[in-house]
Order: sequence, then C-alpha cells, then structure tokens
Amino acid sequence: MTSKVEAKSSELVSIFHHLLGWNLARVKFFVLFICALCKFQTVGFDKLATAFNSTADTASSLRRIQRFMTKYQLDSDVIARLIFMLLPHKPPYRLAMDRTNWKFGELNINVLVIAIIYHGLSFPLIFKLLPKAGNSNTDERIELIERFIRLFGIRALGYLTADREFVGEKWIRYLNNQNIRYYIHIRENFWVLQTHNGKRVKASWLFANLPLNSCRVNERIVYVNNQLCYLSASKIKNKAGKPELQIVISFNNPKDPLEIYKE
Repeated sequence: MTSKVEAKSSELVSIFHHLLGWNLARVKFFVLFICALCKFQTVGFDKLATAFNSTADTASSLRRIQRFMTKYQLDSDVIARLIFMLLPHKPPYRLAMDRTNWKFGELNINVLVIAIIYHGLSFPLIFKLLPKAGNSNTDERIELIERFIRLFGIRALGYLTADREFVGEKWIRYLNNQNIRYYIHIRENFWVLQTHNGKRVKASWLFANLPLNSCRVNERIVYVNNQLCYLSASKIKNKAGKPELQIVISFNNPKDPLEIYKE
C-alpha cells in the first residue's frame, strides 16, 4: 500500500512540476499537502502535518504548511488550467453554476462556483469569493463565465445548468446574446408571456394537466423576464409527498432538457 502511495505521489510531482512550472521543492510540498487532505478530509493544519509522508517531523511539516498558506499567493487561473488538463474527458463540457455560503465566526464566506459535470460528479473549476452575504448578481456571474471562456475558449462550453437563484432579465439576455445553451430551474409562479397570443400566464398554468411522474416540453417559445426561451416541466412528488412541478427554461428547444438539468 505504501509503495502504491509513493508511486502515485511521484506521478503527481511529475505532472504538477510540468504543468505549474514551480520549483521542485514547492511541488513536492504541494503534493504532500493534497495527499494529506485526501487522507484526513480536514483543513486543520495540525492533523494535516501528521499525514505528511516525509522524513521531516510533524512540527517541521506544520511550519511548512503555515509558511505556504501565509506567504504564497495561489494563482487560481493556474489551478483551473491544471484541473482542466487532468479531467477524464474532453470538451465541450457540461457546466453547473452554484453558490455556497457559511459563516466562520462573524465572517460571511460566500463562494460562486463553476463546476464541470461528469458522470454524476462535479469538478469545481472556477470560483469567486463574494464580498457579501446572499445571492450573486449578474455582473458576478458574467465575470465567471467570461473567465472560463478566456481560459478555455467558447467551444469548451457545451451548456450551463443552474438553479432558481440564477434568473433575471440581464442574466438571461447575456446568455441569449452569447448563444450559450442553458438549462435553468425557475419557480412555478413565474409569469411568462406567450408569443402566439400575447397572454401573460404563470409558468405552472402551461403544465396544469401534466400527469404525475411525466415530463413535457412546451413547443412554443415564450418570454421570461422579457427574454425569449423555451419551457419544459416534470411533475414529481416532493419530500412532503405532494405533487410538484419542476420547470426549466432553456436557450433552445431540446429533446431531453429535464434529463440534462438533473445531471
């Protein structure tokens, strides 16, 4: 087992040294740090230092961790490129945008993330720390998308999925104008404007007769927040056992929008 770990560590050192361009000592430390994180699944420096597979004692490993975290400014673009190159499949990629937040004492930690979806897993690739609590705004989302395009090119972006937080006229207009395919969950009570008759109705009304455990694509394009998009819905039982619609807006009229969103 030890020899397998050492072989894997040596392989990572070789890969990281080639891709990151760091000096060998820093790369070796970085690999030890990653292996310790995987072993203990904690960010506590004291515990991580005990997991370093090296000849140095624990106190010395702890000081190395502290120096690295204090002095080295990690380039997140470099890390994103590294993850991108190590992914187990090729572009174009299925992206998910999400946000997570928690409190550390009185400090709000609020992170907006783009991840790549792969066989039920997601690889966080690009993130932005938001200087506030609560939802992201359109400019922050656009910044993340344009950073992805700058690093990897528009052809690497297959489509984007997101939940009900990521709606809004300016945001959907940006995605439409950039021809970015998207699948975004909206609330049932969203008002939409039908293009064929000019009537304004709730999104749920278009799927009022949808049977339980079934799905349907609304073939006519509609306006959502003054932006043209397609609607799809499935009806399932929620945690309380009551029927609930899951409605998704999309850039184009796809065959399996809800299956795509479920990923």
